[in-house]
Amino acid sequence: MISIVIVDDHAVVRSGLMMLLDAVEDFSVIGEASEGNEAYQQVEEKNPGVVLMDLSMPHGKDGLSATSEIKKQFPETQILILTMHDDEEYLFRAIELGASGCILKNAPHEELVKAIRQVAGGDAYLYPSATKRLMEDYMSKLKNGATTDSYRLLSDREREVLALVAKGFANKDIAAQLVISVKTVEAHKARVMEKLQLKTRPELVEYAWKKGLLGYSL
Repeated sequence: MISIVIVDDHAVVRSGLMMLLDAVEDFSVIGEASEGNEAYQQVEEKNPGVVLMDLSMPHGKDGLSATSEIKKQFPETQILILTMHDDEEYLFRAIELGASGCILKNAPHEELVKAIRQVAGGDAYLYPSATKRLMEDYMSKLKNGATTDSYRLLSDREREVLALVAKGFANKDIAAQLVISVKTVEAHKARVMEKLQLKTRPELVEYAWKKGLLGYSL
């Protein structure tokens, strides 16, 4: 069961989302908040799996500030930004602060359900136009000679898999530890190798060591 806290300054929006999400079999809305300080309190008290966070809340702490504070204190809580702003400035800033993804408020119901499940599973989610813009920005930086740390492109789950693979755990052991299937582990590992542009396991181990993920020196 995926537990959810809804954060939005409009009571009607919160009510509508609550009815919508509670109707999904594996979802449970366990709290709501109208601004960032309330959101923090809800997370502290109820430990939800996912926070659906509005960005613009003029009558209290905004969504970006709340996201930053929540992720610092409760890193296991996944935050999905719900926004009206199809604006890369908001998108990039939210991701930098620890959000697992963003979805537009006018997205179809099915897409919202998909996004929540995706971030709850430790993966990132971006709406299609944001993904395109993020890649364009990334390619532009490469073209202009800017460097970027590919580690930032990994989801939380992919980072977990990276660390465990580098420490020598077999796929079945990683699957048991993370409570996912071996097939899912293999898919995460393939995405890690692709995003980091690594070809072999020794390269992966060296990368993890340089990142300080092994907890010991080679």
